[in-house]
Amino acid sequence: MEFGFTEEQLMFRETVYKYAKNEIVPYCEEADLKAEFNFEVWKKLSGMGLLGLPFPEEYGGSGADVVTCCLAGEALGHAGVDGGHLLALGAHTYLCTDTLFKHGNEAQRKKYVPKLASGEWIGCMGLTEPGAGSDAASIKTTAVKKGDRWILNGSKTFITNAPLCNVCVVYATVDKKLKHAGISAFIVERGFKGFSTGKPFHKMGVRASATSEVFLEDCEVPEENLLGEVGKGFEYTHETLSWDRSALLAPFVGAMQFAIEQCAQYATDRVQFDKPIKSFQAIQHKLADMKVIMEGAKLAVYRVAYDKDAGLPLNHMHTSIAKAFVGDWGIKAASEAVQIFGGYGYIHEYPVENMLRDAKLAQIGGGTSEVQRLIISRILSMF
Repeated sequence: MEFGFTEEQLMFRETVYKYAKNEIVPYCEEADLKAEFNFEVWKKLSGMGLLGLPFPEEYGGSGADVVTCCLAGEALGHAGVDGGHLLALGAHTYLCTDTLFKHGNEAQRKKYVPKLASGEWIGCMGLTEPGAGSDAASIKTTAVKKGDRWILNGSKTFITNAPLCNVCVVYATVDKKLKHAGISAFIVERGFKGFSTGKPFHKMGVRASATSEVFLEDCEVPEENLLGEVGKGFEYTHETLSWDRSALLAPFVGAMQFAIEQCAQYATDRVQFDKPIKSFQAIQHKLADMKVIMEGAKLAVYRVAYDKDAGLPLNHMHTSIAKAFVGDWGIKAASEAVQIFGGYGYIHEYPVENMLRDAKLAQIGGGTSEVQRLIISRILSMF
């Protein structure tokens, strides 16, 4: 692996950073406080081309590679964009649209990808269920073929963008006895009979992202909206892991850099015992620990991105290490940021308390830290 970015990539990162800082960040504090998705932010993300970044130009995208997508996410987090809108972007672009692009036929691509890449439509992915979180192979939502329709029944939960979505990639099983081999994917539009979403959850963090349940009650899905092949859905969910462990984690890396800069400035300005607190070794060590964590997280995330760009097979060791590292150590970095700010770090008027709330999601969403360790240990036991 070559450690470095092209001049073009670095220029793009800087452009995204400046744009986000000036055009997007001013909307973020209010959105977080009100726990409301801000459509103006969505328009800004779309206007910069970030919602369609990895897709070919013919579908309304930019054809960017995975590393460049990560740089964009990192720049947004570094600028101070809240975790809620960044999560909404990730679920829309990488979990929904990319899955549809990768496994859809040409008719499906032409129908859906341009609308999603432009931000005209909002997408989501429906996998997690009340009884099937980390154990995705145990989903109970069913799909039964009846004539020229698939009839879906079941429910999903913790679905990012669900209350706002125009289209959802839904995973359902054609035969529960087959476990993962029975899981298939379907493109479900909001207007389809039997599709509905619940009231948005009031969350601890990433509050500006709209998250709710999805209900499928004899939901009628046209035959042509089967995504890919019957029984291949579980494979498709595994492919999203490389995005979930790279482009979706990159904003957390950027947020760590933002926190370091905020803390360094505060430690310079804050005076106690006639000295700026940066002169105290305890504060110096906290800042050093935050930097170590940020650099380690960055290496782990970009290794996954590099593998994906190189066309290498999915490396579960690399993806699980990235997820566990960002999740567990990101919490420590965010906690240290609050500690450096002291009492001011505990109130919303200062820019670090929401980082701690947002950081917690990385330990839970998309596969818990405990599951990542289970995967790592199982791979180790093979040697």
